[in-house]
Amino acid sequence: MPDNDAGAFHNGRTAQFQQLLALLRSVRSGLPALAIVSGGRGMGKTSLVEAFLRQDEVTREVTTVLRAAGAAWEQPFDFGLVQQLLAQRPGTAASVGAQPAGPAEPAKSSARLRQVGDNLLHVIHELARPGHTLVLWLDDLELGDVASLQALLYALRRVGPVRLLTILCVDQHTAAAKYGEHREYGKHTEPEDGFTDLISLPGAVTIRLGPLTASDVLSMWRGSPGPGLTTSAARAVVEHTGGNPALVRPLLEQFDAAVWSGSPEHLPAPADYVVSVAESLKRMPPEGAALTEAAAVLGVRSQLARAVELAGVRDPVAAVDSANAAGLLRISTAHAETRLEFPLPVVRAAVYQHLGPGRRVALHTAAAAIMTDPLQRLNHRAAAALLPDASLAAELESTAEYFASGGAWHRSAEAYAQAARLNPKLSERESLLVKAVDAMVGAGELPRAEAALEALDSFAPSPRSDAVRGYLAILRGRPAQAEALLHKAWTAVDPSTDAATASGICQRQVLHALARFHGRDLVTWAGRAKRLASPGSPPAVEAQAIEGLGLGAMGRYDEAEMSYRTADHWPERGAQYQRIDMGRGWLHLAMDRVEEARAELAGAVPTEFAQGSQRISLWAQGWLARADFALGAWDEALRTVENAVAMQEESGIELLRPLLHWSGAQIHALRGNWDAAAHHLDRGAAASDSYPTMLLPYCLAQAQVAETKADYDGVIRALMPVVRMQRGGGIDEPGFWPWQDHYANALVMVGRVGEADSFLAPHEELAARRGHRSTSARLSYVRGRIQAAAGNLDAARATFQGGLAQLDALPMPYARARVKFAYGQTFRRAGKRKEAATMLAEARELFSVLGAKAYVDRCSRELRASGVSTAGTAGQADGAASPPASGGPDDLTEQEKSVAALVASGLSNKEAAAELYVSVKTVQYHLTRIYAKLKVTSRSGLAAAYPGKAAETAESSGRSLPQ
Repeated sequence: MPDNDAGAFHNGRTAQFQQLLALLRSVRSGLPALAIVSGGRGMGKTSLVEAFLRQDEVTREVTTVLRAAGAAWEQPFDFGLVQQLLAQRPGTAASVGAQPAGPAEPAKSSARLRQVGDNLLHVIHELARPGHTLVLWLDDLELGDVASLQALLYALRRVGPVRLLTILCVDQHTAAAKYGEHREYGKHTEPEDGFTDLISLPGAVTIRLGPLTASDVLSMWRGSPGPGLTTSAARAVVEHTGGNPALVRPLLEQFDAAVWSGSPEHLPAPADYVVSVAESLKRMPPEGAALTEAAAVLGVRSQLARAVELAGVRDPVAAVDSANAAGLLRISTAHAETRLEFPLPVVRAAVYQHLGPGRRVALHTAAAAIMTDPLQRLNHRAAAALLPDASLAAELESTAEYFASGGAWHRSAEAYAQAARLNPKLSERESLLVKAVDAMVGAGELPRAEAALEALDSFAPSPRSDAVRGYLAILRGRPAQAEALLHKAWTAVDPSTDAATASGICQRQVLHALARFHGRDLVTWAGRAKRLASPGSPPAVEAQAIEGLGLGAMGRYDEAEMSYRTADHWPERGAQYQRIDMGRGWLHLAMDRVEEARAELAGAVPTEFAQGSQRISLWAQGWLARADFALGAWDEALRTVENAVAMQEESGIELLRPLLHWSGAQIHALRGNWDAAAHHLDRGAAASDSYPTMLLPYCLAQAQVAETKADYDGVIRALMPVVRMQRGGGIDEPGFWPWQDHYANALVMVGRVGEADSFLAPHEELAARRGHRSTSARLSYVRGRIQAAAGNLDAARATFQGGLAQLDALPMPYARARVKFAYGQTFRRAGKRKEAATMLAEARELFSVLGAKAYVDRCSRELRASGVSTAGTAGQADGAASPPASGGPDDLTEQEKSVAALVASGLSNKEAAAELYVSVKTVQYHLTRIYAKLKVTSRSGLAAAYPGKAAETAESSGRSLPQ
């Protein structure tokens, strides 16, 4: 769009804007169009049309705009709306006199109506003559006079083929109250009011404006100066305002993006709206205003009895009535006690901002005195405190620690932040701010945590502040920045005098090592953290939880298991135990104990009943999806991915994004959902300088999607960053990152068999030494291909069967299907067609159960190419020397059909050869016979003569047919 289209985005109504543009473009053909823009009060109907009419495309296209608006006070005047339109006619004055309809003359004379309607019709034809486009825009249509509505209806019914776009804006609530519900407004209407017939004219397009969504808010912010608005911040704006554009726009204009990363309890109201609410309070009876102010201090929702007591009102009913009439409060009896509620959080914010500091302090102090709950008393005391208070800060810190122990990270962050504000000691204040940031991250509020870092800028640089910045750099997926900050922090700290800070730095180094997937470094830092930290503290718990993964990445599985068994003897299973469940589940998944892993990982996902860290939850959900993938529960895996992706986007934790999208990309590709697979690949992308735990799943996802399409060069390209990674950390340890078989298999399929052999040997040796069964099975199918390529079919058969035996007791249907597919494909190429057909049929059945449509189709093509039916009936032998017969597609052999389908779908000879696992010369030979039989001379001719199977093949491989 042109640069000055920003108005449409600023309006936040991109989809509705596009609907109007589409109608305008349709008018170019000479046929009129009618748009009904419908929405409640404040939904931005007028703003939408104004922004639309300002766009370059519209100003170039539209010659004339005639605009009118209904008004309640003008309704008694006949033809007032039409008079507004005609008064804007270029070069003329109004030609219709508007006058009130007397009781004896209702102004519904058919002759007069026809005269005005014909006049309006004449003006439309004059202004919408060939080469000219006219827009008629009537705002607040429901407030228009009946005579004008009828005259407009008369004209639009007779307008004929002209370039006319009519836009009627309707307030749906006012219309419903006035006219009933015709369609959306009703059926009980007066047949001659004009309004109901206008909005139901044939061909009318209704454009509905509801509350803005988070996506709408993001589009409004796009292009604004300063840092971008996050998805979670946009959602906060919507929840705060109810998505009302009249409130959203001024808030975005008046406040920086960082404000919307703050706590929901402290979000602001627009300045003009605060003034408006203040005026409403002044007009209310004193007791009504007092009750509203007291309710604002108590929160968005409060007990009526408590608010009445705090306000000191004597007539609660009258006070509630006045607040309700002003639209500031409503009453709810749906709970165990009667409640007062503000219609929206922004209303409460406006009332609260209207109170001066002195009034707020007085009300919070009074609220603390009447509260029975200790936590509520503490919150009001903190809100009333404007100056440092060591005793109150200590109480808040204790409360924050209590919340943290239960995994209530949001409330913990609030308490830590308040404790930092009130603590008079500078060094302690810094420590509390660091803890607050840490709790914000635990709550999945990374944008808020980053905004809170600004408060640390007022302190001199310290190991503590460097460590928390390093922590955020890890979660943002910035390894170089994290390395520099954590190194600086560790170098500056003295563990002998400040063990708490040192153990916290070690905790961050543990996470940094995990993100680098460096087992030895992880174990080293975990040991330091456990020695320095107090037993049961977060650094000690996290070190214990992650240490097992480091040991596993080094192949020290027995020690890893012992590390987790140690945690089983802890006296309590609090929220910190979530980390143990996640770490143990990930380890067991890598050890092929998939069902155990699934249960443990599912237990590490917080619910509304069992709270926990969102960071740990995202790790758990990423590996839970992989466990479900291995088990064949792909629908469950996709549901986990969907939920986790929403949580990740809300939290802003980039470190886990590629892991979450990995499963989504692979499953959708296997099912032939290529657009969805590409979507996950795009959203899961990781830069080359990312952490290995980001790059590995992204490269694997790319490779697996490419392999599903039989794009083996693409597999090699996708995995080259992994090949080039520094070794020694654990990325090659069996079970953790299953990339080796994909890479080696691709080398074989592109003819680089010798390279595949050399690459495979050390990985086979390591898998055998570890006794890792699924890795041995995955590598075996590549080894079988290599042996078959050397002509040693007996060895290949034994290797394939050995791989299947490794999987016998493992619940991994997809892994088994892959081995069978490779076995069948290899032996079909070697001429062992019946043996191949048996394996391919079994593989196809497994893929079918999983819903892996792409591989079901590949198995079917292989079976056709084998010339052997699944029942064992022999077809024509490969390479039969009979002369080609002239005929149609049905005259092709099964092998020729497979080649024809692939080439017609757009594959090169080399790609078709790789797909069928035959030589390029074999494909060329078959093409010669195919061309002769089908009487074609080119690949495009083949595509035309063999369209059905070509389309099927192209769809299953994610390719487009040649044009």
